[in-house]
Amino acid sequence: KKKTVSFSSMPNDRKINSTAACISLMLEGCELKKVRSNSRMYSRFFVLDADMRSVRWEPSKKDSEKAKIEIKSVKEVRVGKKTPVLRSNGLSDQFPDECAFSIIYGDNYESLDLVASSADVVSAWVMGLRYLVSYGKHSPEAPGTGHPSLRTSWISSVFDLADLEKSGRIPVSRAVQLIKALNPGMKTSTIELKFKELQKASERPGTEVACDLFVEAYCELCTRPEIFFLLVQFSSNKEYLGVKDLLMFLEVEQGMEGVTEEKCLEIVSKYEPSKEGREKGYLAIDGFTRYLLSADCSIFDPQHRKVCQDMAQPLSHYYISSAHSACLLEDNFWGRSDISGYISALGLGCRSIELVLWDGPEGEPVVYTSPSAASCVPFRAVVGLIDQHAFTASAYPLILCLVVRCSAPQQRLAAQCLRKTLGEKLYLEPPNPLASYLPSPEELKGRILIKGKKLPPTCEDSEGEVSDEEEGWELARRLGQEDREAPEGGGVRRVRLSRELSELVSLCQAVPFQDFESSRRGQRYWEMCSFSEVEAGRFANECPAELVSYNKRFLSRIYPSPMRIDASNMNPQDFWKCGCQMVAMNYQTPGLMMDLNAGWFRQNGACGYVLRPAIMREEVSYFSANAKDSLPGVPAQLLHLKVISGQNLPKPKGSGAKGEVVEPYVCAEIHGIPADCAEHRTKTALQSGDNPIFDESLEFQINLPELAVLRFVVLDDDYIGDEFIAQYTIPFECLQPGYRHVPLQSLAGEPLPHATLFVHVAITDRRGGGKGHRRGLAGRRGRRVREYTSTKATGIKAIDEVFRTATQPLREATDLRENVQNALVSFKELCGLTPAANMKQCILTVSTWLLHSDSAPSVTLNLAEQYPPMEAQGPIPDLLRKVLTAYETMIQTSRTLIESADAVYGKLIQAQQAGMDFHKELHRIETKEGLRGRKLQKALESFAWNITVLKGQADLLKHAKAEALDNLWQIHNAGQSCGIGRNGSASPEPSRLQAPLEPIPE
Repeated sequence: KKKTVSFSSMPNDRKINSTAACISLMLEGCELKKVRSNSRMYSRFFVLDADMRSVRWEPSKKDSEKAKIEIKSVKEVRVGKKTPVLRSNGLSDQFPDECAFSIIYGDNYESLDLVASSADVVSAWVMGLRYLVSYGKHSPEAPGTGHPSLRTSWISSVFDLADLEKSGRIPVSRAVQLIKALNPGMKTSTIELKFKELQKASERPGTEVACDLFVEAYCELCTRPEIFFLLVQFSSNKEYLGVKDLLMFLEVEQGMEGVTEEKCLEIVSKYEPSKEGREKGYLAIDGFTRYLLSADCSIFDPQHRKVCQDMAQPLSHYYISSAHSACLLEDNFWGRSDISGYISALGLGCRSIELVLWDGPEGEPVVYTSPSAASCVPFRAVVGLIDQHAFTASAYPLILCLVVRCSAPQQRLAAQCLRKTLGEKLYLEPPNPLASYLPSPEELKGRILIKGKKLPPTCEDSEGEVSDEEEGWELARRLGQEDREAPEGGGVRRVRLSRELSELVSLCQAVPFQDFESSRRGQRYWEMCSFSEVEAGRFANECPAELVSYNKRFLSRIYPSPMRIDASNMNPQDFWKCGCQMVAMNYQTPGLMMDLNAGWFRQNGACGYVLRPAIMREEVSYFSANAKDSLPGVPAQLLHLKVISGQNLPKPKGSGAKGEVVEPYVCAEIHGIPADCAEHRTKTALQSGDNPIFDESLEFQINLPELAVLRFVVLDDDYIGDEFIAQYTIPFECLQPGYRHVPLQSLAGEPLPHATLFVHVAITDRRGGGKGHRRGLAGRRGRRVREYTSTKATGIKAIDEVFRTATQPLREATDLRENVQNALVSFKELCGLTPAANMKQCILTVSTWLLHSDSAPSVTLNLAEQYPPMEAQGPIPDLLRKVLTAYETMIQTSRTLIESADAVYGKLIQAQQAGMDFHKELHRIETKEGLRGRKLQKALESFAWNITVLKGQADLLKHAKAEALDNLWQIHNAGQSCGIGRNGSASPEPSRLQAPLEPIPE
């Protein structure tokens, strides 16, 4: 009888939750497709022999003794398309990666390549085979017999504690509560159904359950197959992780550095529920699941939970979390003013708040947005609230954007209120005329800055006229409060401003924007402009480079279009990509745009300030916000994202009348510069209950990682009314690699208790993988033409001669890096690993092949040498010879890179510094050469491009050298821990191999 297996959590489906269940499936057998080297596929029935010593298949032209593989001859079991046959072009699109697996066997390392009907079947076969390979030499007893496992003993002890009457039985209601307490988030109805099902199957109905039935129910309900499969991969005994297994998992999969056995024991004692496990240092499936769900294993980098960026740069070098109409809790014109909106925005780390001042009925100014509002808020109350909450979430400066719509007498009262209430917090020192940039957030810690208009120095009266901004007048027009003194013919609107309010403005003086050339020549660093969303959008599309350049010195604030009467939000990424610091958001309106804003400002300790990418800050740099591909000098990266499963997904909030079942799918979106924006979705998990399995791999190329944001959205395919289930948004730079749980949130950004996505994250540089450049072993002959980054001619002879000296070093730097990358990709592919694998995994894989063979060829790593050779004694099979050759190439290219990097780096920096020497003289040289108009613009662009390319390529070379040194350290480390290293002392620190290159100053 041919059977398949499902990991679905539907009660009637078969569920794999132990190694025994995997082997049971293999003993029954199932249909798999066998792939031949000519890329043809044949359906065959595969079965494990009753004595568990061989896997056979039928029908076959071979006699039955040849159509089999002995378990003891298996070297390795690989998941995915990890052999030359499965990678070949003819097959790559015929089936998903997760439905393929390969058995590497025999002294010649042959591969049996198989394709299953689903990822679940693959998991069961791979888990079972790996178990049998580990225990092949010890002839295990039949699964499920022998001593009770660590887990069974613990669950039984929990049952005994709940058995208050010591009768050996407990009420079903108590058993349900017990399982619910051990697994928060699981539905009561699911647990009750499982008990009914098991009672019926064992013909023991009633209101009480015995211990064996409780243990069975717990194991079926609380074993997550995908986590069990992971545990089996790393466990030495296939039942739990010992300290060394856990150490290996944390280093190899989770990318953690400096993990010690003490740290692993801490994790065991914190998360392992059984007393025996804690005493012996074992982490079984329940403890492992708890650890993976914990904050210690979060997808969000813990470094970013506190302020971790340089806070000593000028204020204009940061994105600043900004609110528009923060007091509103609903929409702009039918909403109600509510003081709690300010508390909420400040609590989320908002560092710029808008206050629109109107004349109040009691002779004191008020803050409100419409005369139809239920109540207006007295300005005094708002300032008191700001004084109280300004620095609860962040110690860095708060900017109050005053839009004045009240009379001069009430302005004076507002100024007095600000001085009296805020006192020392108010920043009133005049700007330093000798400085070129604004002070840093660090210098302005704990201070409140007022952004507003200022009276001209020529005005000596107690009040005067100043030009007004458009912001706020659209509202006044709608409310019938438009200024009756509006100029005829649509000229610049003038308003009266009191001296008291003017004197509160220091570093954020609001001025009208004319054009970029006027700003470059005449704008002072403490003056800032506000742009409407429409105007800023036009600049972002038509002259993005000029807007980026403008924002290097000056703050710019973008406010929503007055047409957004529903208080919807603009996309902040449209303006962040051009360096605009303050994009004012309607905090009261949830949705995609607010998710992006909230997710973005979660980084850097959620302090409301995020340092902009270096390419946007450096005085001379080339950056086009609308670039369609990788940027000069910024290493493009690949995000390999595997969406594995979902846990405790709620029903869509606004869905109409339908059953409890959701049919979810996951969308992963990248938001950033236009070249990075992309979206991929998983297939729909049908009839999956609350815990769907997706098991789908997605891939994204990220050209500007510092500005990219990843958003997970879970949607319901079978919806009536509302499809939204949950979301989570995280900056790319905050992603942690490895197996992680994503804590899902509601549309309003509130945490959904126990609702998570289980994912695997890996990040490589673009040459390390990716569809554009991935080359299977079969397709290696058609070699890609290497692309070299070059400098551009400025049209100024003296400058071009300087940059021409860098042509050769630029080629050399590219060759050094790419030769190592190509060698690494080849070595990883031959080891059957993905480009995202690290060097330690490669060495451990090779050692595993050698250890799983009685007639193992002798291959050792000579750790006495700085560049350890991999040496073979005696004849070795063809695959292993290819691996040794690829390893040797990788070591040689790494050695050339490490030994040549400093000299090439020096030449690049020399050319860059010689170019920068011309920078101050650039305008004089332009005039002398007679460059103007388009030619002048082109010369300036080419100059900035060249400086950016030289610094960027030098940086890339510096990183490549550091990575090569780290790879050597990993080889030493892995060689010692897996037993194939010889002559090894303590593994050298990467820094001891060779001093790292000095960082390049901005």
